[in-house]
Amino acid sequence: MSGLVQVTNKSAWYVYILKCADNSLYTGITTDVERRINEHNHNNKLAAKYTRVRRPVKVVYQEKLNSRSLATKREVEIKKLKRGNKEELFSG
Repeated sequence: MSGLVQVTNKSAWYVYILKCADNSLYTGITTDVERRINEHNHNNKLAAKYTRVRRPVKVVYQEKLNSRSLATKREVEIKKLKRGNKEELFSG
């Protein structure tokens, strides 16, 4: 069966946590974590207002979900966590 094409999952969404230069944490969602981090670090038009003044940022946690809806719900859950609980996600 030659000629098979690998299909990527275009509907995959990620929730991610960034650690900013000031040691604060930022949580967001995206379909492309690498692109989004690049935007946070280098693009004033596309970066979140919060991260623009806290560069550089680095990814400390990411979680893959099957839809934007699930990613948004998970983002809200994570944002409600206390800092210590967020740190448990990416340190353990």
